[in-house]
Amino acid sequence: MAASDAREPLPQFPRDFLWGVSTSAHQIEGAVDERGPSVWDAFTAVPGRVKDGTTAAVACDHYHRYREDVALIRELGVGAYRFSVSWPRVLPGGAGEVSATGLDFYDRLVDELCAAGVSPVPTLFHWDTPLALADEGGWLRRDTAERFAEYAAVVAGRIGDRAKKWITLNEPAEHTLLGHALGQHAPGEQLMFDALPVAHHQLLAHGLAVRALRAAGVTDIGIANSHGPTWPASASPEDTEAADFYDVLLNRLFADPLLLGRYPEGIAELMPGGDIEADLKVIAEPVDWYGINFYQPTKVGAPLPAATAAPTEFSGLTLPPELPFAPREIEGRPVTDFGWPVVPESLTELLTGFRDRYGDRLPPLVITENGCSYEGIDDQRRIDYLDGHLRALHRALEEGVDVRGYFVWSLMDNFEWAEGYRQRFGLVHVDFEDTATLERTPKASYAWLREALRAQRA
Repeated sequence: MAASDAREPLPQFPRDFLWGVSTSAHQIEGAVDERGPSVWDAFTAVPGRVKDGTTAAVACDHYHRYREDVALIRELGVGAYRFSVSWPRVLPGGAGEVSATGLDFYDRLVDELCAAGVSPVPTLFHWDTPLALADEGGWLRRDTAERFAEYAAVVAGRIGDRAKKWITLNEPAEHTLLGHALGQHAPGEQLMFDALPVAHHQLLAHGLAVRALRAAGVTDIGIANSHGPTWPASASPEDTEAADFYDVLLNRLFADPLLLGRYPEGIAELMPGGDIEADLKVIAEPVDWYGINFYQPTKVGAPLPAATAAPTEFSGLTLPPELPFAPREIEGRPVTDFGWPVVPESLTELLTGFRDRYGDRLPPLVITENGCSYEGIDDQRRIDYLDGHLRALHRALEEGVDVRGYFVWSLMDNFEWAEGYRQRFGLVHVDFEDTATLERTPKASYAWLREALRAQRA
């Protein structure tokens, strides 16, 4: 037995704890010609924007191979599958005419999951804005939030009888920062702080979608926000102030309105015109649970001196020097192939911090994404990562944090946005070199998780 396999069994989680795996439509579905265009199709068509020059035109071809993928989920032994619905597959123009073919695909997928004993957990938006809406201004326009609520009602009307647990948006922080402020994701806008309306309109879209889903009879609704602890680089006032600002942008800007009904101090006046207080009442529409995507903590310090300032490479991103903060390396920790530090105990810190900050305004939590990028089918480092984070999650439970579920990112290797196929997050290896078969091979981490879940049920 390999040394990394000789570990203590995971501690026992509650019997009704929900175990799942996650994917997203644009990253795995392919079948690009069988849906409307999205902002990611336009973005990847521009040379140089994706690091390996690839697109998601085929990806994992999940659209045609979903039965094979559902069989892998069933064999893994998880209780739920979090997937996203492609907005341009259902509404090719973003609004108006509904594609019966697109809805039929999700109908078949949900039926296949239910037959396999796996609960479908649809996410309505995972960054693939219909290009037609983007061409009209996309998330910079308030109207997009209204169109999103209409789309939510269409999807719920078709699969809401079988899909009981729903997610409105995935990571609006990253979509705002990477897609609209820094331009390193679709739609590729470099608006810096003028991208803040994108945050507000996504949050408004969430609230409107919650209402639309409730009207359609859905009773178990959440959101998937990305969060992580922010650590100041030092105790100096400059580093502390920079870390606080970063924490507001990446954490509180997207949690406070949802959970407290208000923006952090100084933010509301930066949002687009109109009745912000009325919008906040919609944004704070009660949810049944709150999803957290967690990968890493971030150490942050004051900006570098102007004489030495230059674009900074950080976690696969290029950060401009004019930002009012500068991420720092977390030393003494292993890193993933993406360069992300592996700090499992920071998950406990994050969850207990959420409990302490939001108190009785915090609904039950679900870890809607957690995972890591590593090459290889014998991926012992992924096993170490998952084992460490699950133990950290259990410590949060022991400290009284109400966490109801955990979803691994990701079921299988996929198109990893601006990285193309260079980063592999999957429990299942996909052979992207052989596009005729796109052969799926379960990794060592898949087998480890399957046995760990069997032990949980024993």
